[in-house]
Amino acid sequence: MTRWLATLLFVCATAHAAPPPATNEELEKLLADKGLITHMNKAMGQLDTVRQNMGTQASELVSNAMGFLGVPYKRGGDSAETGFDCSGFVRAIYEQTVGLVLPRRAKEQAAATDRIDKNDLQPGDLVFFNTMRRAFSHVGIYVGDGKFIHAPRSGANVRVEDMRSSYWQRRFDGARRPVESAATPPEQ
Repeated sequence: MTRWLATLLFVCATAHAAPPPATNEELEKLLADKGLITHMNKAMGQLDTVRQNMGTQASELVSNAMGFLGVPYKRGGDSAETGFDCSGFVRAIYEQTVGLVLPRRAKEQAAATDRIDKNDLQPGDLVFFNTMRRAFSHVGIYVGDGKFIHAPRSGANVRVEDMRSSYWQRRFDGARRPVESAATPPEQ
């Protein structure tokens, strides 16, 4: 019986070690008392605003870019009137849509933007390709669903293509995300 009593005492002693779980109301009160819930709600609201702005901006970029489908390619071109080359197209879309002036050449655009993983691509991000046996020789704007819009080459027009095609997969050089601090100031 002594063994049984010792076991019972041990079980009773350890059973009350954990406090009962707090209710949602008790947790909210504790967080409010510590002044954390107001800060947390404010931070979450700010985060939601940033997400909405980014989503709106990306939608505007893609929508604006789609408005130039069919514009002819022109080497060195940077307007719908004269035609676009790849980097001129990207630069014009960013400047017109969000007021961000990117460098003129694709390689310079790659250097002035933040590298991201291909799996993190979002509409409005830049995608780079090696189409002339040199890194970052071609650029386009990611539109979602594995597709991008670009000014491809002489004799072609601005169009949307699938990055998953074997041609573009073999030449993919990386993805980049423009940041305002990386761009050059607008020319006066």
